[in-house]
Amino acid sequence: MATDTIFTKIVRREIPADIIYEDDLVLAFRDIAPQAPVHILVIPKKPIPKLADASPEDGELLGHLLLIIKQIAAEEKLDNGYRVVVNNGADGGQTVDHLHFHILGGRYLQWPPG
Repeated sequence: MATDTIFTKIVRREIPADIIYEDDLVLAFRDIAPQAPVHILVIPKKPIPKLADASPEDGELLGHLLLIIKQIAAEEKLDNGYRVVVNNGADGGQTVDHLHFHILGGRYLQWPPG
């Protein structure tokens, strides 16, 4: 992978993670600093730095990510709802330069988020 981030190291199994889902395109694992009872990160294995860097060719991958998020939320029994967050860039709160989706649930989530 071209970009070496903590997430690419998790994909390569150089850093341990509580992986709950994997296929050829996607990896999902529990956040080590959860902000809700359920806090799962879903990442593409392809190293896209941020959503703004996604290309039209990534459309199928992005759709796949959303369907996997839906599947994981169902498996986690987030029947009362959940939030999906994508931080984009420094002002958006992104701290790892690898596109990732946060699934947050298991309690009522306040709005606005912050």
